[in-house]
Amino acid sequence: MTKSHDILCIGSVLWDVIGRAPVHMRQGSDVAGRITRLPGGVAMNIAMTFARFGLKPSLLTAIGRDTQGDDLIEACEDLGLETTHVYRSEDLPTDRYMAVEGANGLIAAIADAHSLEAAGSKILRALNDGTLGSEETPYEGYIALDGNLTQSLLEKIAVSSAFAKADLRVAPASPGKAERLLPFLVHQRATLYVNLEEAGLLCQKEFTSSEEAAAGLLERGALRALVTDGGKSASDATPDGIITQVPPSVMVTRVTGAGDTFMAAHIAAENEGADRDEALNRAIRAAAIYVSGGNPK
Repeated sequence: MTKSHDILCIGSVLWDVIGRAPVHMRQGSDVAGRITRLPGGVAMNIAMTFARFGLKPSLLTAIGRDTQGDDLIEACEDLGLETTHVYRSEDLPTDRYMAVEGANGLIAAIADAHSLEAAGSKILRALNDGTLGSEETPYEGYIALDGNLTQSLLEKIAVSSAFAKADLRVAPASPGKAERLLPFLVHQRATLYVNLEEAGLLCQKEFTSSEEAAAGLLERGALRALVTDGGKSASDATPDGIITQVPPSVMVTRVTGAGDTFMAAHIAAENEGADRDEALNRAIRAAAIYVSGGNPK
């Protein structure tokens, strides 16, 4: 087995097409703004943040052998991300995500991650064939896993011997896919990273604060849960107790990718030996810098 990285990032790597306007928007709004195409996807956003913190992430995902896929692989490598184990499909197009954001936040978004779903377990070959690990010699180390994988594949990962020694850090791709993470609610090596809405969907209950939601996830069997509630608060819950902090107030200029930045900054802090309180503080500060338009380092 070879290991030239610090963490595996498994999930969606695609092109983000984001339209942003500097004014408040509602359904049917037609306003001037800027449209950009940037590398994105939950796994990609997490990996990019790791790279900014000096870590070496490796991607396990599906990217098409089309021109957009070639451009995306080149962009990943330019950012310092390892793409050696990426599954390149001959017949599946490179995935895309499209969002519209106004001054009042995310207005609407569509994730076209069908190629990742169609590729299925092919993206995990390196964890099963001995390249990075196998069922006999499981991969040891951090794995950031996102909920863009199919429900059936996530269920297989939850019970797979190939993941039995990994430190699993799991996040849904969106509230609409939060329930895909149910297999990890009772997983003994998984830490969940969710927002308030996603926590409510997993627990089938409405919460009013990140602290209440984090406690609810523990009650449902979670080993550890980190819950964010926008600019209001963020909580880290374990059987040892719940830590809650309030993010600094900032001018919000973007929201897509904020949760991924929070998760990556938190893992990076713990990788450096930070305690729970310090790791949470660094994560909320990194997310605040990100939503205000900066790049946390």
